[in-house]
Parts: sequence; structure tokens; C-alpha cells
Amino acid sequence: MSERKIIMAAKVLSVCFNPFYLPVFGLAMLFMFSSMKHMPAIYIAKIMVMVYLCTVLLPTLLIRRYRRYQGWSLWELGLRERRIVPYAIAIMCYCLCFYMMNMGRVPHFMISIVVAALVIQVVCAIINLFWKISTHTAALGGVAGALLVFSAILRFNPVWWLCVIILLGGMLGTSRMILRQHTLSQVVCGFLLGAVLAFFAILKF
Repeated sequence: MSERKIIMAAKVLSVCFNPFYLPVFGLAMLFMFSSMKHMPAIYIAKIMVMVYLCTVLLPTLLIRRYRRYQGWSLWELGLRERRIVPYAIAIMCYCLCFYMMNMGRVPHFMISIVVAALVIQVVCAIINLFWKISTHTAALGGVAGALLVFSAILRFNPVWWLCVIILLGGMLGTSRMILRQHTLSQVVCGFLLGAVLAFFAILKF
């Protein structure tokens, strides 16, 4: 495979596993493994659309608008000192989602996923003030942490799903290094941090 194709594959993987997708992945996992899958399809669709709009579409559009206003490329936006505003935008959007879910009396389990994603965003933002960490792998690690919690609560075997997530984590971390956005330590620490934070955030919420 040529270098150009490898870089293109890394970019595609980074886009497909954007850190903003953590709540969407988490909810999808919850609907697959819990009794909530028996809820009316229209209700599930409304929740998924609301979470997608607040945690994926809105922050993506706002951050893209901010980047274009500054005249930065994606690589330039990835510099540690320029990630503060994007983090702030994402955190505000996640807080909006949390507020809307509370007002809509959404079940506790669903809200806990957004809380876990919010905690990961806040902690990564704080760490970013001193050291650059990968939010991409932190989000995927969050999925792994959520999977472990829900497997204990709902009593299902998470091994195969966990293997898939770890494999994807390795691929995603490699793609971030290929794109020169992170080092090995940054992607590994990101994954482990996300897993731990999501595990305890969902467990304690």
C-alpha cells in the first residue's frame, strides 16, 4: 500500500471515530443489550437524534466555523495551545444535551452515558493545558469502560465486544500517529483514561 493510501485510510478512520460519537455509540450499545431495546422505536429514534444533534452535529459545526474564522487547517487546530476553544465548545454542547435529557425525563442509564462523555471532555481539556492527550482514543476507551459497567449491571459477556473495541483502539491510535497528531504515549494514555473515567462516571452517577 502506498504512503498516500495509508494517510487517506488514517484520515478516514479518524473521521469515522470522531470523539463526539461516544454518547451515540454508548446509547446504541445500551439499546442493544438492555431491556430498553423494547421501548417504542419512535422514542428511541427521538433520543438518538437529540443526542446526535447536541453531541455530534452542533459541536462539529461550531468548531468548523471557529477553525475557518481563524484560518487554520485541521492540523493547525490540533496544536495543543489551539484546542482550548474547541474543548470549551464541546463541553457546552454536552452540558446542553445533559440539560435537555434531564428536562425530558430521559431514563437514568441514558443520561449516565452523556455524563461519562462530559467527564472525559472536561478531564481531557484540563490535561491539555499541560500535555496533549488524544481525545479520539479517550472516547473509544470510554466506550470500553461503559461496556464493562453495563456488562456487570446487565449480566452479559462483553469479551468479544471488548476485543473489537481494543482492536479499533489500536487502529485509531495508529492512525493518529500516522497523521502526526499524537505520540504513542498520548494515544495509550487517552484510551486508558477514557476507560477509567467512563467506568466510574457511569458506576457512580
